[in-house]
Amino acid sequence: MSVHSGSTGASTVRDMMHPGAECIGENDSLLKATQMMRDLGVGALPICGEDDRLKGIVTDRDIVIKCCAEGKDLRTTTAGELAQGLVYVTADASVDEALQIMERNQIKRLPVIDNRRIVGMVTEADLARSLPEDKLAEFVHRVYASR
Repeated sequence: MSVHSGSTGASTVRDMMHPGAECIGENDSLLKATQMMRDLGVGALPICGEDDRLKGIVTDRDIVIKCCAEGKDLRTTTAGELAQGLVYVTADASVDEALQIMERNQIKRLPVIDNRRIVGMVTEADLARSLPEDKLAEFVHRVYASR
């Protein structure tokens, strides 16, 4: 088993990210969000406002914990109601900067912005493809250690 070290194959977030990201509207229901997640095969969606700007991100876990477990109705609760703590990275930021943001915020998915519009997402799968094993192991340890 070889352990890679040194720099990543990607120099910027744009080189590493999963391009494109389908948004859920801030006024759309969480029911619609769950259907989009199912159809797209994803566990998180960026939340975009009517101004086409990123407002936050909603995860399948958010929906379970903050809606279902609280007895709220998926049909009437909006994605915008769960949009909290907007965290993102710019497309031209370094991969290390993205890692630091994800580690600091204990998140596994990070929206990528260019010219104030969402252009992609960085996920654990992107990190697994792009990072040397030692750097990936360090990320996993830092994100999951305090949970």
